[in-house]
Amino acid sequence: MAENFGEIYEGTGIRRFGVLLVSLYFSAHDAEKTEKSLDELKSLVDTALSDDVDKIDFYYMTQCRPAPEAATYIGAGKVEEAAELSKNNDIGLVVFDCELSPSQIRNLEKEIAPENSDLRVIDRTMLILDIFARHAVTGEGKLQVEIAQLRYTAPRLTGKGQQLSRQGGASASGSVGARGPGETKLETDRRHVKRRIAALEEQLNTLENTRETMRKQREKSNIPVIAIVGYTNAGKSTLLNRLTDAGILAADKLFATLDPTVRKLELPSGLQVLLTDTVGFINDLPHGLVKAFKSTLDEARYADMLLIIIDASDENAVMKKEVTEKTLSELGAGGKPTIYVFNKCDRLAVKPENVFCGENKAVYISAVTGEGTEELLKLIEDELSSFRKKVKFLFPFSDQKQLNVLYGKASVLSSEYTDEGTVVEAMADGKTCGMLKKYIIES
Repeated sequence: MAENFGEIYEGTGIRRFGVLLVSLYFSAHDAEKTEKSLDELKSLVDTALSDDVDKIDFYYMTQCRPAPEAATYIGAGKVEEAAELSKNNDIGLVVFDCELSPSQIRNLEKEIAPENSDLRVIDRTMLILDIFARHAVTGEGKLQVEIAQLRYTAPRLTGKGQQLSRQGGASASGSVGARGPGETKLETDRRHVKRRIAALEEQLNTLENTRETMRKQREKSNIPVIAIVGYTNAGKSTLLNRLTDAGILAADKLFATLDPTVRKLELPSGLQVLLTDTVGFINDLPHGLVKAFKSTLDEARYADMLLIIIDASDENAVMKKEVTEKTLSELGAGGKPTIYVFNKCDRLAVKPENVFCGENKAVYISAVTGEGTEELLKLIEDELSSFRKKVKFLFPFSDQKQLNVLYGKASVLSSEYTDEGTVVEAMADGKTCGMLKKYIIES
């Protein structure tokens, strides 16, 4: 890694980088909420710069005013204060905990950054887009990120000759907010960007059609699909690895997983289900990402059941649970059979009892140690049995067409040929059992 990613501590070899976090709130009642939001913004910056620098010096600036300043979001006095703070502390990146307009970014960079400085001003959405660009692995993920990035950043990357390329810039400040997953450099000329978006969307549509075909094949198999959802860094991938030995990346970073992974899981009863890992949610998830990742996020919408993973050790667990539920509702995935999985209980000195008493289908686990996973599997089976149950059918050889109906509507566990006909054991819902009631011999 080149040494121009931040200042080097003299004699230590540690790369140091200064970041200023800025937030505006509109009444004294919002002060605590603003502080928590800045903590999350800090975590986002840590994730974005973790591979580029060893030490980040954070500085904070907040302002309470009835409305944002149209030209610079914060007031003129605070802009001067930010310029002085940046100059005196070698700050290379200023991040606003909001969404800035293109003109606000240009005005702020002009006022805060010294002449010929590499200092960049970005907003929260640009930061999240950058993290997504860094963590996209599959072709579909890279296309989704690049489309969202182009739609959002094209009109904002002006004034300093920034280009929408993977290189972004020569310094840490030049890379954050400008990193793209594409292989070619993109000029910020809107005409060229529109062409690029159109080409990317065409490629993405092809991949989405493939995903839709795979989803329909899963539906035909009638194997129950369970989506693991939750706030970013709640431990979704770790849980999938614990239950299925999926071997996917599970890092203590925000948005470590962008590409959904589907794995088969056999429950203690022998019933097979499909577990799918999903993109983590976050407060005010950028609309462009929701739109670009629609096919990926649809995994939750088409699932038969949801496991909502919550970090039980997080002091903001209740808020993050609410954000997850709100996001699911917006995606059209609300109201599904749900189990609340409070993860990371190994980090708690004492396991709380009935803290989340409103959830009658909840379990405390540690995806790292395995504690509580047996109870989780039992809850999954109990929940599945509420809309599917194990039934044994006998289909006479004269009615084998009805056997095909069962295969099309239920999950067949076993089949055996007897003198009387075909005996089949399956997990079937009430509607299917009603249709084939005359063939049921045991339920």
